[in-house]
Amino acid sequence: MNLARHLLRTARVYPDGTALARGDTPCATWRELARRAAGLAAGLRERLNLAPGDRVALIMKNCPTYVEALYGCWIAGLAAVPVNAKLHPKEIAYILDHSGARVVLATDNLLDAIANAQREAGTAARIIDVAGAEYRALAAAEPQDVADTQADDLAWLFYTSGTTGRPKGAMLTHRNVLAATLSYFVDVDTIAAGDSIVHAAPMSHGSGLYIMAHVAMGATQVIPESGQFDPAEIFALWRHWRGVTMFAAPTMVKRLVDHPDSGTADSANLKTIVYGGGPMYVADLKAALARFGQKFVQIYGQGESPMTITALSRARHAETDHPRYDARLGSVGVAQSVVEVRIADAGDRTLPAGEPGEILVRGDSVMKGYWRDEEASTRTLRGGWLHTGDVGTFDEDGFLTLKDRSKDLIISGGSNIYPREVEEVLLRHPAVAEASVVGAADPEWGESVVAFVVLRDGHTAAADELDRLCLDCIARFKRPKSYRFVASLPKNNYGKVLKTELRAWLKMNA
Repeated sequence: MNLARHLLRTARVYPDGTALARGDTPCATWRELARRAAGLAAGLRERLNLAPGDRVALIMKNCPTYVEALYGCWIAGLAAVPVNAKLHPKEIAYILDHSGARVVLATDNLLDAIANAQREAGTAARIIDVAGAEYRALAAAEPQDVADTQADDLAWLFYTSGTTGRPKGAMLTHRNVLAATLSYFVDVDTIAAGDSIVHAAPMSHGSGLYIMAHVAMGATQVIPESGQFDPAEIFALWRHWRGVTMFAAPTMVKRLVDHPDSGTADSANLKTIVYGGGPMYVADLKAALARFGQKFVQIYGQGESPMTITALSRARHAETDHPRYDARLGSVGVAQSVVEVRIADAGDRTLPAGEPGEILVRGDSVMKGYWRDEEASTRTLRGGWLHTGDVGTFDEDGFLTLKDRSKDLIISGGSNIYPREVEEVLLRHPAVAEASVVGAADPEWGESVVAFVVLRDGHTAAADELDRLCLDCIARFKRPKSYRFVASLPKNNYGKVLKTELRAWLKMNA
């Protein structure tokens, strides 16, 4: 099965429907998109002499051409390597070298940075401006038929964020991405022809992984005019398009709620916000539900099992009378339909409900392995299960609650402390905008708990106030031993807090 066949089917069924739009302006029908993607495929194969299985890097800010380029690669039997456009040039150079990409399709704002990075790394992929004459000539080639790929052929080479060491390339096959696509309809949401998805998050990652489900059903792919996330622009797009879905990191949801226009924003056309990619604290989620209504679905996944480990459905968000409602809001939901999920100890033995351990996953959405890293593949997929490195617990009803990454666990005086539990409490204070908890070396206890706190503008809070709050809500041994008030928290390009940097800062200032 080649994923591109969904595009051709949609083009036959809804030829004149709007496939792509920039802001509120349509820019391609399904017929036009399919024709250009098939032309690009022929251009890549015939004019650039790419062979089935070759890698093509997509290094673009969000733009309508992204969808065309992605499907052009698949029609040609090539593997796409979507790269976050906000990465440092050295990170981009590493991915180009490691993936062996022969061609880079890029937006014009990134051409110089990519060329400079390649010179430093000694790589020589051909760089093509997707707004330039060479690209237009490729896309104008006589369209080719969809390549006859196998289910386990590489479709998407997904590079992890690399917050610890070099990023690894998760090999996502046509089978993996198809499983994730079909799971969307069972576990996340329904899509009707003429609905829309607004790509405000990077199309190289979470938002881009929902391109396929929306293409399959004939829903318009809407790219903000700015090519990025701007709450006021998002509110305007909600008013214009119908049946709107968007993927958002928790930080984006919080920015939507906190924006001055959110109280008057017309969300009648907003169908679904799928959130994930980091911890969504219960207080923030309740504020979002109060502001925009029961339009939220949570997913938990990794690049190694894209968007497809667990889901907390819209219906679960609406069960306000459930006796464990808050606990369920704080969970990441139940296992999605295409995977098995279990909690295991260090010996990979399954643990009972309530016992914390590593989250293990297997199913058709789980990656084939890591590109050019057999050792990491064997270690991560041992026993046929993806070892996520995340710690969690199941309750008796099958709801999974994430504790933390195993590397973020704090062990103080022999007791395990999960930072997220402490962070959830700190965020209950009305003056606290953000909080991140890490462990600091302690000669007596092994590690002590340190909280980095960002206060809301115009608000104050003393350490003893936060300490009293923690003592009222969690065990004494879990409360922070010190509080560091900071202007902001260090984050990567996906909005995740870099606890490695916080720990490094503590070491330097010990």
